[in-house]
Amino acid sequence: MTNNKTILAWLDEMTKLMQPDKTVWIDGSEAQLEALRKEACESGEIIKLNEEKLPGCYLHRTAVNDVARVEDRTFICSKDEKDAGPTNHWLAPEKAYDLLYKIARGRYAGRTMYIIPYSMGPVGSEFSKAGIEITDSIYVVLNMNVMTRIGTSVLEALGDSNDWVRGLHAKCDIDEEKRYICHFPEDNTIISVNSGYGGNVLLGKKCFALRIASYQGKNEGWMAEHMLILGIEAPDGKITYICAAFPSACGKTNLAMLIPPEIYKSKGYKVWCVGDDISWLRIGPDGRLWAINPENGFFGVAPGTNVKSNPNALESTKKNTIFTNVAHNLADNTVWWEGLDKNPPEDAVEWKGSHVNGKEFSAEGNKLAHPNSRFTAPAVNCPCISSEFDSGNGVPISAIVFGGRRAKTAPLVYQSRSWNHGVFVGSIMASETTAAAAGAVGVVRRDPMAMLPFCGYHMGDYWKHWFEMGANLGEKAPKIFNVNWFRTDDEGNFIWPGFGDNLRVLDWIVKRCEGGTEAKETAIGYVPFADDINIEGLDFSKEALEGILEVDTGLWATEANGIAEFYTKFGDRLPAQLNAELETLKGNLN
Repeated sequence: MTNNKTILAWLDEMTKLMQPDKTVWIDGSEAQLEALRKEACESGEIIKLNEEKLPGCYLHRTAVNDVARVEDRTFICSKDEKDAGPTNHWLAPEKAYDLLYKIARGRYAGRTMYIIPYSMGPVGSEFSKAGIEITDSIYVVLNMNVMTRIGTSVLEALGDSNDWVRGLHAKCDIDEEKRYICHFPEDNTIISVNSGYGGNVLLGKKCFALRIASYQGKNEGWMAEHMLILGIEAPDGKITYICAAFPSACGKTNLAMLIPPEIYKSKGYKVWCVGDDISWLRIGPDGRLWAINPENGFFGVAPGTNVKSNPNALESTKKNTIFTNVAHNLADNTVWWEGLDKNPPEDAVEWKGSHVNGKEFSAEGNKLAHPNSRFTAPAVNCPCISSEFDSGNGVPISAIVFGGRRAKTAPLVYQSRSWNHGVFVGSIMASETTAAAAGAVGVVRRDPMAMLPFCGYHMGDYWKHWFEMGANLGEKAPKIFNVNWFRTDDEGNFIWPGFGDNLRVLDWIVKRCEGGTEAKETAIGYVPFADDINIEGLDFSKEALEGILEVDTGLWATEANGIAEFYTKFGDRLPAQLNAELETLKGNLN
């Protein structure tokens, strides 16, 4: 398949280490993939679903002890521990290689080694990067086919280059005590052992596209960010592109696939999804910031996805999708999850594999689908996928939006005063805990730029890179905003309607980018005048809007103390600009 000496040398080393019975290159052809699907169905690794209702769809169950990303088993293996920073777990590279190779040695014996050449981003684009993942899991091969561009064309585009990421995955015994997901940023290498769950084993996703790529971006002058990309098309046909970063449970995928409210739709507004999770951003020849989605599909959380919450995501799952850890509806060989509808199937197999009466099982408080159950769906299935999705040139970004889940502190939306202030706004991103099961309610959990679990190096250096990018962009830098859909009343009810009506806020953001509307300056940045947020057609008063645009300086004084405490983690690698912005905030509050 290739004459690339660096690939062949690595594969020779891996073959000697893993000792497979057979080696199969994944060429990306439908004939080969269909043969693998058939083989996986025969072995029970996947189950083929109803071809009429869910054409090309399959169900897979992971081990019960292997259902989510494992932050405490995820390591950055930089040569110097300080370069991993205080927010990552660290292992010395030589110790990590020794440990991992001992666990993995000979574990492909009696098995097939699948070699997957894949591209993050459109094959051949200047934005894109290549990887090779070896695995003993057909499930991984089939998911990588959905989530990335795979096959011979990737090798042709790569040629003799050594600029590719090495990825070793081995299921081993799915032993959680020996489960490791290790990243070697200085070696362009990822090793994952003892897991079969997508987030730990689809090495192109968070492992490459964020942890390794963020380090590459720092060194090469671009950015890998945990951000959706969407385009807002105005009635005149002009499309404005926005990147947005949110911690988990803040509606990121819903926003990426937003359907405009009727008052906007009737005027001709449209929203286009370029990506729902990851953005790679580079400065283009015109000096502006351009972004691509390096992925080729959606790896979405199934529970809660329904016709009301995200019809576009639901539609995306209707064909050629792999479902993981959802319930199997035996009556018609389809799938079900909590929040899909209010009718759990009676004749069902719950996610662990037990045959149950779904209605009785659910009535007793049990979950038919695991709360982190997933769908892996091709992006082309999405009804609102952008025509620029496959563009190797990317799309020009006018605004970057940060967000979090704050009950009282952050207003519905505010704009930073500058790029540097915007980096500060991103660095203090946070959400408050909402369920007693997760510990105390209302605890502020900081997740800078939504990158806390995904930054492949020291976060102080990561922020420094943001400042450097801003300096290089100069006046062409995108405007930076913060949104908070989650302000609550005194009874804990959300005040803003959210979902499609979030377009009303994005509309204001677009107008600010174009210089088309004024704003009032507050201690934290620029906040809209209530009259400039369109609430036409909403059962929502101007007074309620003014309430959630309010900036409470007392709460922000407490917030400033929390920020100062958080910043102490980063020691002398905290950029001076962030301390300066914090001092400005304190001064404004006084």
